[in-house]
Amino acid sequence: MNFCSVCNGLAQYDFNCPACRGTMQDQGRVYDYYDEYSAYMDIDLAKLEDGDPESSKKAVCMHLLACAECRQQIIQNIYY
Repeated sequence: MNFCSVCNGLAQYDFNCPACRGTMQDQGRVYDYYDEYSAYMDIDLAKLEDGDPESSKKAVCMHLLACAECRQQIIQNIYY
């Protein structure tokens, strides 16, 4: 069974903003922002809705990161 170590609190990654080099803050899974029920979906089920037909075959969880300084947002793949 695969699981994201960041989502489950087992790991924490530090990312710098590509624009201003500020600290990026993890905002959670991108899938959680699809609708009000998507936060309760399994990662593998959510991957069926992301528009990438190959994503369900990849061991990756997509996280939304936001810069605390300039508010830029990026999507970061977390591999498990």
